[in-house]
Amino acid sequence: MNIRFEYLYRDAGNFKNWGEIVFSNPRDITADLVASMAEKVLIDQTYFVAAKAGLPNLHFAEYNELLDHGWHEASTFEPTNEAPNDQQHRSIEQFMESLRYASVI
Repeated sequence: MNIRFEYLYRDAGNFKNWGEIVFSNPRDITADLVASMAEKVLIDQTYFVAAKAGLPNLHFAEYNELLDHGWHEASTFEPTNEAPNDQQHRSIEQFMESLRYASVI
């Protein structure tokens, strides 16, 4: 099964934009294991910079540099039969490497 990653951007007013990407999973890694691996590399087990991870930014059109920020939040990793739709054609393992880089402060 492939893995769907859901993430979000929460602005300074606590408004949220959601996104999701489906990654191939050729080695059939469980979603629970992927989530556990992600928690170990994410900032405070939750945050990352979407652009550094090669994911679309989910910022709102009106970005206020004084109030808003670059961090996105990881929400869930779920198994899915949906086809992969990552623009970079990465497997979930390759994405995890990107996520590690995207979580460096």
